Amino acid sequence: MSTVENNTQPIEILLVEDNPGDARLTLEAMRDAKVRNRIHVVEDGIEAMAFLRRQGRFGDAPRPDLILLDLNLPRMDGREVLSEVKSDPDLRRIPVVVLSTSQAEEDVIRAYDLHANCYVTKPMDLAQFMKIVNQIGEFWVKVVTLPRK
Repeated sequence: MSTVENNTQPIEILLVEDNPGDARLTLEAMRDAKVRNRIHVVEDGIEAMAFLRRQGRFGDAPRPDLILLDLNLPRMDGREVLSEVKSDPDLRRIPVVVLSTSQAEEDVIRAYDLHANCYVTKPMDLAQFMKIVNQIGEFWVKVVTLPRK
């Protein structure tokens, strides 16, 4: 055996996105990136926390290796999700990529204060959006070594 491949098994990605169009585009861009992944989509922060804690209908949900998190969500916003994830000893090692339309400096600072692993502003241009999500997939799936527990 000459080298060990990090991506012998697909990574599990939790996409927390309330906009169906953005969710669909993200799924397409990740598929176009040709990275081995399984993406699970939830529409708000309450569903995200239920998925992560395997509660209710998410009782058999896999543990995500990566979370793509929108900030502006109904019921429980992304900042609250980020705060809960990063303060939970069982979840805090899961990398969280904030993917938001907000370019506000206070949102960026707050996300990093809450220990986001990176903050990416969603471009309004469709081609740019696809390119950015593709790059996220390439980086987090092919370049980074993710914790598996």
